[in-house]
Amino acid sequence: MAAWALLALLALLALLAQAPAAAGGMLDFASYYGDHMVLQREPVGAVVWGHGELGAVVTVTLSGAEGLVITKKTAQVKGPSGTWTTVLDPMDQGGPYALTAEQGSENVTLRDIYFGDVWLCSGQSNMAMTVLQVANASQELAAAARYPYVRIFAAAPARSNVELEDLEGIALPWSIPTAENLGHGNFTYFSAVCWLLGRSLYEALGSPVGLVEAAWGGTPIEAWSSRQALQACGLPEDTGSTSPHWHLSGPQTPSVLWNAMIHPLLNMTLRGIAWYQGEANAFLHTDRYNCTFPALIADWRRAFHAGSAGQTEPLLPFGFVQLSTYRRESPDDSFARLRWHQTADLGVVPNARMPGTFMAVAMDLGDEHSPYGSIHPRDKQNVAHRLLLGARAVAYGDKDLVFQGPYPTRAVLEVTRGLLNVTYSQELICRQRDARSFEVCCSSQASPCRWLPAPVVAVGSRTVTLALGGCGTLVLGLRYAWAEWPCEYQSCPLYNPQGLPAPPFLLDTLPTGSTDGGRELLLLPGSGFS
Repeated sequence: MAAWALLALLALLALLAQAPAAAGGMLDFASYYGDHMVLQREPVGAVVWGHGELGAVVTVTLSGAEGLVITKKTAQVKGPSGTWTTVLDPMDQGGPYALTAEQGSENVTLRDIYFGDVWLCSGQSNMAMTVLQVANASQELAAAARYPYVRIFAAAPARSNVELEDLEGIALPWSIPTAENLGHGNFTYFSAVCWLLGRSLYEALGSPVGLVEAAWGGTPIEAWSSRQALQACGLPEDTGSTSPHWHLSGPQTPSVLWNAMIHPLLNMTLRGIAWYQGEANAFLHTDRYNCTFPALIADWRRAFHAGSAGQTEPLLPFGFVQLSTYRRESPDDSFARLRWHQTADLGVVPNARMPGTFMAVAMDLGDEHSPYGSIHPRDKQNVAHRLLLGARAVAYGDKDLVFQGPYPTRAVLEVTRGLLNVTYSQELICRQRDARSFEVCCSSQASPCRWLPAPVVAVGSRTVTLALGGCGTLVLGLRYAWAEWPCEYQSCPLYNPQGLPAPPFLLDTLPTGSTDGGRELLLLPGSGFS
């Protein structure tokens, strides 16, 4: 055989080896289905899909103990991708079940399947940070064996310039948790925040929980956003539009992680999403985050609802972690701005721009001595606990649960005494009287703003009294904890009795009239950073 012909044959064989299984008609489930997995329980149906021979009919059977058939569905393999999709009947929590797909004489069976709640965990390195890397890691790993019905799965990091149908790789297939498969370090798998949240959900609900991790350190929100979401915020969609930023270690190109790590999961029926991301955007497009984050949430909800044939609810519960700390004495306020933008500049969630969301405030969990750098605090237990409270209240409807810290509702200026009385929404616990935590904006003009410290004079059950000092009677704005490192570990000034910190805020203050106590000020979400 001539050398050129041999080379051509080898090239053809290589191409065939790279072709997807469906091209050859091989029957299989999609990559993120497997033994030990959790499928979403009632009231919705779990979507099941895979690859097969074009035009063939695939029969999907769910079986219980001793092979008892629970439900049977058929689906046709459609082109050009050679995929089949079906929706199982809604199932109560529990298991184990077997799931079999048949195509002619071929069949493939998944075993030890449970029905429960499926949560997707995504973001950058603080989400990717593993159980081995957090505080009390050995204790957490030893406890893994007590949670055999919390199942874990991790997608491998991947990027693509086009939307992929299935995952390119899997870091951890569906597994029963053990100290070994939770104990990988170096931000590989499995996510500590995701695990601790899922474990707590299992304890609270008594239902199996499936956890899907898709995270990559050092990545901005633009990489996780679809082109449509970026377009909604006026950001460039072309793949070469983001210039590399030296602070960021992961892919920065718009949409490449959406394409490779989120788009393939859209057929999955989900119960909720947990998101820990934003540090990268303290260095890139910081002041666009008040659009890009709400846009990502809305877009992911739309896409998962459509991809799951309407099974994933349109207002999919979406929890996130507000940024922690980085540099102690930094004069830069990009972290403070990013925290504010994480709430769509409204301070607390859920709100009108971000319905169905919940937030874990983390600015009091700084960890200067973390071996992974101060940007990676090791206390992920408090992060997960605060997420859990939000999930129970927002996703599971526990109306009596307090899930966020106190927030200002009213301010009265005592002109003659030079004091500002700020009333909060909840009872206050003062842990620290930091003279610089509160600041007031004082100026003869609205801009530029001159921020001055407003020391705490007194803390009542729901009221904080601030000394205005050199501000006089003109107060244009009020802000709290507006710093990259606003307080020491669990020692911010204000908490509620449940131990939840008061979130940071930036408020405009407008005089609205007089009261017995002085001049009433209207508090409005602030938008100025000058």
